[in-house]
Amino acid sequence: MPLIDLANPTRFLALSARVLPWLAAATAILLATGLYLSALAPDDYQQGATVKIMFIHVPNAWLSMFVWGVMSVASLGTLVWRHPLSDVAAKAAAPIGAAFTFLALLTGSLWGRPMWGTYWEWDARLTSVLILFLMYLGLMALWRAVEDPSRAARAAAVLTLVGALNLPIIKFSVDWWNTLHQPASVMRMGGSTLDKSFLIPLLVMAVAFTLLFVTLHLAAMRNEILRRRVRSLQMMQASRVAFSSEMSTGSRQENASTGAA
Repeated sequence: MPLIDLANPTRFLALSARVLPWLAAATAILLATGLYLSALAPDDYQQGATVKIMFIHVPNAWLSMFVWGVMSVASLGTLVWRHPLSDVAAKAAAPIGAAFTFLALLTGSLWGRPMWGTYWEWDARLTSVLILFLMYLGLMALWRAVEDPSRAARAAAVLTLVGALNLPIIKFSVDWWNTLHQPASVMRMGGSTLDKSFLIPLLVMAVAFTLLFVTLHLAAMRNEILRRRVRSLQMMQASRVAFSSEMSTGSRQENASTGAA
């Protein structure tokens, strides 16, 4: 099926209904495998068993930025190509991205306490991720505040694209500013510095979390499409009731005028 066919919400609903069970099963299998491999990973010679927080923290941190990237592409679809599913995709992704970002901040704080001796520091990486979390919340508030879906979609798309400037700041903050957070150790020039005993479970968990996002995103998009259809039906029903009421009132006034004459 050509991708352009997915612009039709009905076809998207039909295809996603067939794909979702397979995605959910693959996500469950990969998550179980990743957790099993993470449990088997050895303790770090410096961090001890606390290093295993990395297998949850890092995938959440990656997904927090990846989801905003997905929303940025969807925003281009809204503003440039006016794809009918673009704003649905962006709106459905925002709460999921906010959850990943919150979990990244939470697990990072729990990991930082034994390593740095503090739950929080106004470090460049931590601060820029906190800003990302606040931007997610701002977008969700914007969609709720603006009643007209078209205006809300355009405003949210502009805000999303502006907010995308924060992504390279998050990524390179540890290289640009020598603050508390350690430099990148997985995605870096020259290859990863992690030992395979840590790298393999981490990559499995990263793929599992990515599949989890795709599964949740498709399900959320389906819910949003169905919610909009219900809203349209309710508005049509309200219009019919108002029209019938006006017609009834008009008939009574006409009958009253005829009787008076």
